[in-house]
Amino acid sequence: MTGGNKPGTVISDGHIGLVVTVIALIVITVAAGPRMALIVAGCFTAWFLLAVIVVYIRGGRGGEALGRAYVATFWWGDYISP
Repeated sequence: MTGGNKPGTVISDGHIGLVVTVIALIVITVAAGPRMALIVAGCFTAWFLLAVIVVYIRGGRGGEALGRAYVATFWWGDYISP
């Protein structure tokens, strides 16, 4: 999370990161085939699950844990949005 963001905008930055990830997976599928796209998607899924586990261990529960893991996985969308 970069400086000055309100908590509501962080989730929207995560949405932007997710959209860019989906577009990149489509490009990878076309360029390198579905096997490579599944490998990349699996890496993102593993990162998300690891983030959920860490947030859960640190006291986050339910929707809060999922939201924080989502932001931890796709936070870099902040660098794409103006």
